[in-house]
Amino acid sequence: MSSEKQILASSRIPLSRYALFAAVAAGGLAADLYSKWLVFAKLGMPGEYVPTAPTTSKMTSVWWLADNLFGFQTSLNEGALFGMGQGMIPLFTVMSFLAIGFLIIWLTWFRGAQSRFITVIAGMMTAGILGNLYDRLGLHHLIWNYPGELHEVGQPVYAVRDWILVMIGDWPWPNFNIADSLLVVGVSLLFIATIFCPKLIENPKTEDDKSCQNGVKKEDAVENDAQNSAISEK
Repeated sequence: MSSEKQILASSRIPLSRYALFAAVAAGGLAADLYSKWLVFAKLGMPGEYVPTAPTTSKMTSVWWLADNLFGFQTSLNEGALFGMGQGMIPLFTVMSFLAIGFLIIWLTWFRGAQSRFITVIAGMMTAGILGNLYDRLGLHHLIWNYPGELHEVGQPVYAVRDWILVMIGDWPWPNFNIADSLLVVGVSLLFIATIFCPKLIENPKTEDDKSCQNGVKKEDAVENDAQNSAISEK
């Protein structure tokens, strides 16, 4: 029985892994929501000029950190990553909840949390999903200040707040945020690890479990040999 308990103990997911997941998810979510609030407070809504904003242009309200290369500019995205699927907020909201459910099942039922790498990746992706879900549910309480095909002035904003601007030559890369970055980096690292370093996503307890099971088999064999020898002596 002691050997069986040892096997069960070796396969349990330590609470420290769940703590690591929660810390990464909470930290990423806090960084995303705070950065969105800060930049929108400084630069205002898209196209809106704030006199106290640290910008070099009243027309574009861009806060350049590197002129015409990298800066901050507020925008509102009613779609998904890179602006795809404009107006499909209900669909993306449902998909967000499903994705979070999948990550939780992956960590627990499929024991992904036994891998520290998977735990961190899942935390990053959860933070990214929650950060953008917060915006899609309109919890930032913003009001549209300009009309569009999907909204009118004065209506509540159910859109993701983007603020990071990167220029590729004269072409602006679609604005994004920390939540987007966490999702892209998390998926990219998982893809790279799957191809080039699969050991990072393997269950680190597998070998231990096998050794424990082999140990149990050896102990059973020893006990059987002892019993057989005792019977033969009788």
